[in-house]
Amino acid sequence: MVESFLVSELMDRSGVAFGTSGARGTVEAMTPNVCYAYTQAFIRTMEADGAISPGGDILLAGDLRPSTPRILAAVSRAVEDAGYKPVYSGRLPSPAVAFYAMQHNNASIMVTGSHIPEDRNGIKFNRPDGEILKDDEAAIRTQRVTWSEPFPVIDESELPPPDSAAEQAYLSRYRDFFGPDCLDGLRIGVYQHSGVARDLLVDILKALGADVTPLARSERFIPVDTEAIRAEDVELGRKWAAEQGFDAIVSTDGDADRPLIADEHGEWLRGDVVGVLCARFLGIETLVTPVSSNTVVEACGWFDTVYRTRIGSPYVIEQMNEAQKSGAASVAGYEANGGFLLASDITLNGRMLDALPTRDAVLPILSILASARQQDCPVSQLVSALPPRFTASDRLKNFPTEVSRQKIAALAASGEAIEALFGDLCGAVRSTDQTDGLRITFENGEIIHLRPSGNAPELRCYNEADEQERVQKLNRACLERLAGWR
Repeated sequence: MVESFLVSELMDRSGVAFGTSGARGTVEAMTPNVCYAYTQAFIRTMEADGAISPGGDILLAGDLRPSTPRILAAVSRAVEDAGYKPVYSGRLPSPAVAFYAMQHNNASIMVTGSHIPEDRNGIKFNRPDGEILKDDEAAIRTQRVTWSEPFPVIDESELPPPDSAAEQAYLSRYRDFFGPDCLDGLRIGVYQHSGVARDLLVDILKALGADVTPLARSERFIPVDTEAIRAEDVELGRKWAAEQGFDAIVSTDGDADRPLIADEHGEWLRGDVVGVLCARFLGIETLVTPVSSNTVVEACGWFDTVYRTRIGSPYVIEQMNEAQKSGAASVAGYEANGGFLLASDITLNGRMLDALPTRDAVLPILSILASARQQDCPVSQLVSALPPRFTASDRLKNFPTEVSRQKIAALAASGEAIEALFGDLCGAVRSTDQTDGLRITFENGEIIHLRPSGNAPELRCYNEADEQERVQKLNRACLERLAGWR
């Protein structure tokens, strides 16, 4: 029997749907036929756009989740059945496989759930010129996919042998740009956990001259979220710094497109501060970031133009593309999670770094370490040189997305409702912004930003204030009140 569905229908039927970072769903929902169908639809969309044609290579890679190999096998089967050669790059960072594929004008597919728990997974699709954007996603939804039932058994052993070319190209990208003595003398701890870049990051740092100590490698998947750092990771950072005297501690999320960087005291830097410092090091003139990012990007005065977008890399990329069309010379973007997107080729100290317009964790890590090394100062001093604006964020889990949307819409419609809920915390409302969710700026300069997560049934709350202790207290107070919305 032949099954046939529009992808939009398959989304409703399977529960696997597009979020801000590709198709995601529970491990149980991501069955071989569903993963096969999504891949089939992506390939057909790229063919219709003229981006790829049968006979070419499509690169594949995956993270370290237990469910990733079987999903990769289904993706590989779909690639082969469509008339392409699946080139398996192994367990590799998302930006690494995307970079190598873009260098060779190939599409690529990454199986990863990024930072979310291991009971979920996902598939990221990349065009030969970068991430799929919202127009591509809309086109994928309209594709009709088919498969025969019973669906054939797909074994993980069907994956081709891993090809190390993409990994080596990624390492060379940073070794050649930063130079072999760039980090000479720095003592760096690498929090490995279950991140797919855990060994490659050690290799890159050593290639740049750092003294590297691997830390806390885990064979169990750990959902490290760089926007909502776990309390145990906060304590680990401080403990390692106190006991081992590192100049910095670095890590990534599960697929290494979001960085985690701690200073010499083991204090983890906020991702939106990381983005600003990375852009400063690279000499970026035009910077794009979502509306949720810290306003220090404007307050510092380092950039000619700053654009704000909806949350999600596709929106950042679309605005970067528009900026380049308008003639901007050096363009980059970052998200509040710290993932850095480089739209322009950059030349620094006579060395060129090719553009990589997808989220990357390694570039901001190396840029901040190199800045500290060049300025002969601790990482904390780089941060303290910025205007005093501090952010905090967290989320309420198991919070239905539709409930979040309804509650936020009702709040946005009434300044009185906002002040009734938060007025005793922050005072009178100055302005609101509904670019993505509801971002409220109060007369005292503090910010409360509410938004349903694009990847999970969670309600996220972002806060900004002039003092670290104050913003953390504000974030806790907001979450306590929002919990009553359930």
